Amino acid sequence: MIHPLRICPWWLARALDNPIRRLIHNPKKILSRYIERGDTVLDIGCGSGTFTISMAKMVGENGKVIAIDIQDEMLQIVRQKAAKEGLESRIITLKSEPKRIGIAEKVDFALAFYMVHEMPDVEAFLKEIATILKPNGELLIVEPMLHVSATSFKKTLGAARLTGLKQNSGPTIRFSRSMLFQLA
Repeated sequence: MIHPLRICPWWLARALDNPIRRLIHNPKKILSRYIERGDTVLDIGCGSGTFTISMAKMVGENGKVIAIDIQDEMLQIVRQKAAKEGLESRIITLKSEPKRIGIAEKVDFALAFYMVHEMPDVEAFLKEIATILKPNGELLIVEPMLHVSATSFKKTLGAARLTGLKQNSGPTIRFSRSMLFQLA
């Protein structure tokens, strides 16, 4: 499943991060069962930080969020939000490459929300995530129904299983296809 890079432009960030979206895709409701205080979590393709800020609150003072994106402008928005919320010490922003995540640190939980379909090589991306997760670490993949067909999502799920990730049931998320995986 290799396809050309297609990403959401940074200038749409503020349109996508609004009170209506946070009501529909409430980060706390979606993520609170997977993230604990003290965890190290990864927000892949963090965009403007819709989930990053909530994740930072969930991990507490002894945890951290690694927020990665390929667009400097998105990361700058995340840093501004973190400063406004007093969460700078919990959030590390890193610019990734279009074809790889590029971190060595192991994480307890990784979120790939509405971004897997933007990856040029989904299989390579999922293999890299499997190397980043701690034992029993979890990955939540969420994709938009309007952009990702059921057939395409099934291919992504199959690719994830081939990396050694064990498929669990994911949360039901409006207008989305989702699945939770765990590193066995």
